[in-house]
Parts: sequence; C-alpha cells; structure tokens
Amino acid sequence: MKALELELRGDYITLDALLKTTGLAASGGGAKAMIAEGRVQVDGREELRKTCKVRAGQVVQVGDARVRVLVDPAAAPTASIE
Repeated sequence: MKALELELRGDYITLDALLKTTGLAASGGGAKAMIAEGRVQVDGREELRKTCKVRAGQVVQVGDARVRVLVDPAAAPTASIE
C-alpha cells in the first residue's frame, strides 16, 4: 500500500484538490471523475461529494494509496507558559 501524508495549510482542503495535490489524479477533472465513480473513500466510507472538506486527522483512500491529512506544524497554534 502506498502511504502518503499531506500537511494542511488551512482548516481544510477539498477532496478533488487533495487528489490533484497528492498526484493521485492527473487533473482536477480526473479527480472529480474518480470521486463520481465511487473510487474514493474518506475515513473508510465512500465519498461522492467532489468538494467534500477534508480536515486534519482524516484518511483518504484511492485503490492501494492512502493519504493521511496532518496539521501544518507552521500553522498550529503554540501555547506559551508564563
């Protein structure tokens, strides 16, 4: 199984953009077709919404490839102790 990690640069990424960004789809149109065909799962469930919001902690799977979505460490809030 191909395991990938994607660090978010915001609160979420749309499912079609995630597939294109990670290279699992060659284009946005290809990503939308994969989703419409039922070839994509989010957290183990088939996802048919092309612009589904994928957030940190979720896992997207397409065939034998799995993408774990992480928080961008640069964007994570820091706590200060005084």
